[in-house]
Amino acid sequence: MGRLPVKTLNRKQRGKQKPVARSVAAEVLLAVIVDGRSLTGQLDRHLLCLPMDSERGLTQELCYGVLRWQPRLQPLAEKLMSRPFKARDQVIHMLILAGLYQLLYLDKPAHAVIHETVEATRVLGKQWAASVVNAILRNCQRNARQLQQQLDSQPVTRWAHPQWLLEQLRQDWPGEWEAIVTANNQRPPMTLRVNRHRHSVEEYAGLLAAQGIESRPVTDVPSALTLTKAVSVENLPGFTQGSVSIQDAGAQLAAQLLSAGAGDRVLDACAAPGGKTCHILEKAADTSEVIALDIDTKRLQQIQANLHRLELQATLRAVDAADTQSWWDGKCFDRILLDAPCSATGVIRRHPDIKVLRRATDIEQMVEQQYRLLEALWPLLAPGGMLLYITCSILKRENSDQVRRFIASQPQCRELKITADWGHALDAGRQILPGEQGMDGFYFACVTRDVRIA
Repeated sequence: MGRLPVKTLNRKQRGKQKPVARSVAAEVLLAVIVDGRSLTGQLDRHLLCLPMDSERGLTQELCYGVLRWQPRLQPLAEKLMSRPFKARDQVIHMLILAGLYQLLYLDKPAHAVIHETVEATRVLGKQWAASVVNAILRNCQRNARQLQQQLDSQPVTRWAHPQWLLEQLRQDWPGEWEAIVTANNQRPPMTLRVNRHRHSVEEYAGLLAAQGIESRPVTDVPSALTLTKAVSVENLPGFTQGSVSIQDAGAQLAAQLLSAGAGDRVLDACAAPGGKTCHILEKAADTSEVIALDIDTKRLQQIQANLHRLELQATLRAVDAADTQSWWDGKCFDRILLDAPCSATGVIRRHPDIKVLRRATDIEQMVEQQYRLLEALWPLLAPGGMLLYITCSILKRENSDQVRRFIASQPQCRELKITADWGHALDAGRQILPGEQGMDGFYFACVTRDVRIA
C-alpha cells in the first residue's frame, strides 16, 4: 500500500457522528501503516476525541493488536477482498484489519463485532462501504479455521513477522528464534520500579495487596515488581509522590550494572524518557553530578517531568551527544551510560508498530550511528571509569559485533565481563531475549579505560 499524507477526518466527513473506538482505531492505523508514523504519538493525539475510558481502552487494544498481527492480518484481508480500495478509502482497509483482529483474537461475540465495525463506516463518512465490510467479516467468520490453516503454511504469516527480521533472527539465534517471535506476539507485563528510598519492595508489594493488586518480585532485579494484571497508574499507591515508576525489569538492570557511587560524575548520553537517569539517582543520590542528554527537546521535557515527580536533580541538555564540542566542559566522567539508538527489535511486544515501520535497510544506519556515539564519548571516560553500552535490540550487528569492533579499535579499551544468572553470555556483552524472566530484550556490555595499556 502506498504512503499518503494522513488527514484526520473532520466532522462533516464523519457524517456528523461522534467518533467511536473502531473509527478512531482505523484513523490511527492509517497514520501508522500508510504514513509511517509512531503508534504512541498517534494514540496520544487521537484518544483525546474519545471521552470515555472504555472507548479509549478498546481503541488502544485494537491498534496494538492489529499491529502485533499485521503481517498475518494484511494477507488475510487481501485474500478476502475482491479488489484493493482506492487511496482515499484506505481507512476502510484499516477498519477491516481491526474487524479481523477482533474476530480472530478477541473474546467478543462475532455478531457484535461485525455490527459495530460496519457501523464505524458511517462514523467515518463511508456509508457505501458498510456492505463490503459486512461481507468480508462474515466470510472470515464462516471460514476462520480454513483461513487460519492457510496462513500457518507460510513463515511470515505463521509467525507474524516481516521476512527480513525472521531471516536475521534465524541467523543470530538459531536455537531461540521461535521462542523470540512467540514472545514478541504476546502482551508485555506491567512492571514497576520501586523507589527503595521510600519503600522496600516487600513493603510496596504489601501496599499493592491492600489495594487488591497482585504482584510478584523479579529474580535478579531487586527493585522490580511485576503486576499480575496491568492497572492505571492512578491506582498505584504513592505514584504521584514518587514511590514507584513504570519500567521493564530488563531496563532496571542498567543502573545496577553501572554501579555509580559516591562522588562519581555520570553521563546518560541518550536519556529520554529518563527512566534510567532517575534510577541511577535513586540508587546513588550522592553522585557528584548526573548529566542527561537527548537530541529531542520535547523528549527532554519527559525527563524533567520524571525528575520532578521523583524529587530528583540532574543537569539536562538538548544536544547531539556525539557533538561533544558543543556541550562537554572538558571534565571526564567516571560512568557513561550509552543507551544507543537501535532497531528496538527487543521491545516489539511493547511497540508492535516496529514490525511495520522498521526496514532491513535501517540496520546499517543504526550501526553507523551507534559507532559514531561510541567513538565520540570514549574520550570523555576517565581512566579506570566504565562505559555501559545498551541497546533494546536482539540483533548481533548492533550488539556483540559492534562492541567487539569498537574494542579492537581502541588500545586502552577492555571489556568488563558481566557475570550474571540472567540472559546469555556472548563473545562480548550479555543478551536478554524477549520474554525471559518476563523482561524485554536488552543487550548490555561494560568496557573500561585500562590505564595499564599504553
